[in-house]
Amino acid sequence: MKVNIALLTVTDTRTIDNDKSGAVLVKKIEEAKHNLVNRKICKDNKDDIVIILKEWLQNKQIDVIITTGGTGLTGRDITPEALEIIADKHIPGFGEIFRYLSLKTVGTSSIQSRACAVLAKGKYIFALPGSSGGVIDAWEGILKHQLDINNKPCNFVELIPRLKEK
Repeated sequence: MKVNIALLTVTDTRTIDNDKSGAVLVKKIEEAKHNLVNRKICKDNKDDIVIILKEWLQNKQIDVIITTGGTGLTGRDITPEALEIIADKHIPGFGEIFRYLSLKTVGTSSIQSRACAVLAKGKYIFALPGSSGGVIDAWEGILKHQLDINNKPCNFVELIPRLKEK
């Protein structure tokens, strides 16, 4: 099953032309045979991030939103705070597993990541670090498998039809 994905890079310094982590994700999405429905770059501004996410949450074509950037500890890193505004449910295991996987590649520096995931309006939103290595860790270690309908014993995709249940 193809998953329809929107990709948002949160950065004050990159453009589409030099957005390395975004380019990595575009390639990974294509390799997994999913659909990239939309891609944008946004400054590290909480209000702007929320506006884009709310717009995408209204788009019936989008199943999953992936953000990259803004998950660190500096004053400009505010992606998790933007997700907090729109979240219906948190998926704490995503950040926990991400930091566990990153421990193998960046050592104890993985503790500095606030990568996270939420459910909002029946869609998954995954907030990944802005580094290419962090994006690869998240995709290869988690998302590639959880966005594959054939992953057993379970996966995120099989739950999509039920995410809006009351």
